[in-house]
Amino acid sequence: MTVRSPWTCILWDVDGTVVDASDGILRRLTIALEHFGKPAPTREELVHWIGPPMFESFQKNVGMTPEESSEAVSYYRAIGKADGYTTGAKLYPGIADLMAELASAGLSQATASSKPENQVAALVEYFDLSPYLQAVVGATADEKTLASKSDIVAEALRRLRAAGADTSRPVLIGDRHHDVDGGAAQGVPVIFVRWGFSWPHESEGATAVVDDVDELRALLLIEE
Repeated sequence: MTVRSPWTCILWDVDGTVVDASDGILRRLTIALEHFGKPAPTREELVHWIGPPMFESFQKNVGMTPEESSEAVSYYRAIGKADGYTTGAKLYPGIADLMAELASAGLSQATASSKPENQVAALVEYFDLSPYLQAVVGATADEKTLASKSDIVAEALRRLRAAGADTSRPVLIGDRHHDVDGGAAQGVPVIFVRWGFSWPHESEGATAVVDDVDELRALLLIEE
């Protein structure tokens, strides 16, 4: 039996797709928002925060100005640095095994995350995912220079090409409409996973929607 894939490289969103970091995010948001006199989100309201850049979320979700948002992001990041970026984070079941299978099948993989790249790198190292990834790509620390999902996807593809990967048929795995929109802007199809933090309508425009890792594997690896 041989294994092949319809894709030549895999791009991974991180929060809500590879890693469940919701416990730590909720704790840090609560501290940060209370510091700035804003109401803390409930766990159910995390859907408004996990996925988009924090710089945007502080403005959209609690009405901060761009200047206030910059200050809030800096404060939030300082809490995260003190906590350790991996505190409370968990891998979604089966993801590491799937990444290993994809690597064994010869597929190049990279992260394409809206999280700051230093945090993505910390999570990749903590969960020992480095052997499966040819590039670790996230937002710049200011979440402005490199922040949009479209630009992050483009950068992930650029780094994969620089590493000698075949990027002729890429696919992005994600859990938010930002992933779908960002992939579309770069001509990259998106497989939408439902185990993250999203509303049902956010999968509109995705190439496929999956409910679990087994369904995702079936779309990425074909046994013959």
